[in-house]
Amino acid sequence: MTGSMTGLALRSLRYRMTSFTATFLTVVLGTALIGSFATLTETAYGDGVSKADQEALTIMGLVVGGWGALIVLFSLASTLSVAVRQRDVEIALLRTVGTTPRQARKMIRTETLLVSIIGSLLGTVIASIGGQALLAMLQGGDMVADSVEFAGGPASLGTVAVLVVLVSLGSATLAGRKATRGPATIALADGLAGREKLRWWRVVGGLVLIGYAAILAVLTVTVMTDSSDPYAPMQTAGSACIVAGVGFAALAPLLLRWSSLALRPVFAIAGAPGYLAAFNASRRSQVLSGVLGALTVFVGTTVGVMMMVGIDGRTLDAIAPDKQEADTITLLNNVVTGMIALFAAIMVVNSIAAAISDRRREFARLQLVGASTSQVRDSVLAEATLVTAVGLFLGGLASVATVVPYSIARDEGAVPNGQLWLPIVLAVLAAAITLGASSAAARRTLDRATETGLTTAVAA
Repeated sequence: MTGSMTGLALRSLRYRMTSFTATFLTVVLGTALIGSFATLTETAYGDGVSKADQEALTIMGLVVGGWGALIVLFSLASTLSVAVRQRDVEIALLRTVGTTPRQARKMIRTETLLVSIIGSLLGTVIASIGGQALLAMLQGGDMVADSVEFAGGPASLGTVAVLVVLVSLGSATLAGRKATRGPATIALADGLAGREKLRWWRVVGGLVLIGYAAILAVLTVTVMTDSSDPYAPMQTAGSACIVAGVGFAALAPLLLRWSSLALRPVFAIAGAPGYLAAFNASRRSQVLSGVLGALTVFVGTTVGVMMMVGIDGRTLDAIAPDKQEADTITLLNNVVTGMIALFAAIMVVNSIAAAISDRRREFARLQLVGASTSQVRDSVLAEATLVTAVGLFLGGLASVATVVPYSIARDEGAVPNGQLWLPIVLAVLAAAITLGASSAAARRTLDRATETGLTTAVAA
């Protein structure tokens, strides 16, 4: 039976190519991002590295890379959970024909293990290149001596690869237990209805992160403002938007469900597509939470850190003793923000592709009961618009945890003195990415349903 479940796992990988591609890309890019910073930590303890260079490399590797790792690992866990949740009906059907819960969980773990091993190995190759690029950037900014040689190797990259695989397996195990809990017939009915409760530990974790972000904001305005170190406020304010964004992402299913219910009368004005979008956003909040979480982190991180860098550009010269150091820190902030924002943006696209590609049967049923292709596509775009609106709001709220305290700490007041156009530009960019990806994914899924035939798509 073990061989048959492994064979079933391999066939499932081929059948659900789009969903597993999203997971694969998350593993590859996540390993590359974490591994790039991890190699700096290994380099810090290489031969001939001075104490000052060791400190700079360690800060970049552990502190800055640690916040990136938080986003990456959360995104990875969320992506895998969504991928398993989309298969609730399939798993329930397997159980009704004799598959035990243990066998179903083994199939899920086998799929995840294959994807995560291959993805993490490819990610370590990219991480090695990325680590060398980061070291060159630090040397170019005179933060690290030119004599320091890159020493990232099996120790750091292997540790990151193992960490990513373990997180992947852990997430798949938790999602698999959830999918196989209770009688198969009840699980099948719940999967068809889209009902699923948010786990208590996720709610607690989200609230703890949001509370911690609030504490960081308060510390920035009080303790760090009085510090003689001009960079002290950055130590607390810089990470507040990331922590708050991940906290909101943890609560995304609950927040999306509440928001869709509140906005249903507004979207109903657009007619059937708008009403259906609000209804689906509430019913499918667990699946769409992956999109909402990635969008929230993207907006919160980019707006928060880039506004902070803008505030530094206007105020740091007057208080920083070393202008070159200030310019280098600004450059590093921009690079790190760019890397995290790029990862979050790719996660938005991946989450949308995974969430929509699996809805071929749903789209086919809507067309069989009279909905036109344009109406189905319009409902998906309206759904994406709702998720985008909620994501922009939550991301903007997360960015406040960095922008307002840091602006006060730099004596600009609660509202910064410049770059107020930046949040608008970033919001438009985020909306364009989300709506563009949703439109492309919906068109591709509808084309697949048409090519295979509506009745075939429903039965598939």
